[in-house]
Amino acid sequence: MARAGVTVGRLAEAAAELADEVGLENMTVSELARRFGVKDASLYSHIRNAHELRVRVAVLALAELADRAATALAGRAGRDALIAFADTYRDYAEEHPGRYAATRVTLDPETAEASAARRHSEMMRAILRGYALAEPDQTDAVRMLGSAFHGFVSLEQTGGFRYHPRGADDSWRRMLDALDIALRNWPAPAADTSD
Repeated sequence: MARAGVTVGRLAEAAAELADEVGLENMTVSELARRFGVKDASLYSHIRNAHELRVRVAVLALAELADRAATALAGRAGRDALIAFADTYRDYAEEHPGRYAATRVTLDPETAEASAARRHSEMMRAILRGYALAEPDQTDAVRMLGSAFHGFVSLEQTGGFRYHPRGADDSWRRMLDALDIALRNWPAPAADTSD
């Protein structure tokens, strides 16, 4: 029988907090059970396994991050929107490293479709409308931005920038400037030479 007060929602929130404290890879069902004052088996009446718990943290984090990004984007366009969106991701990763790591968890197609993942893509595409990019360039630009944001944040989180005297904030700003320039000067498609 499930212990009173333990719900799937509360488990996801507690797991997200635990992931922020110890890292997503160190978040365990056993530690979560200890926090609830129950045996591991009690939690399995709410979740199937540790992977499902990580997926629930991912869904929660994607929703939180989408809400923050939407608020940051309100009333902004072009470069201002790009910077607001990027800063939201970086700030969230700093505040919630475990949750941010969970946003990288691979979701099955049905869960991904039901999650806020689509909102993230839609917001990026809305930013790109300010740069007048059409398909397939828009998809390429979404992939470039995602790679730049997540790559920078991942390297920063693992200490990849700590050994150089130039501050990471300075590099972040320059990267965003460079991305803005790249988006404003997007190259024309190469001519098809396959005959």
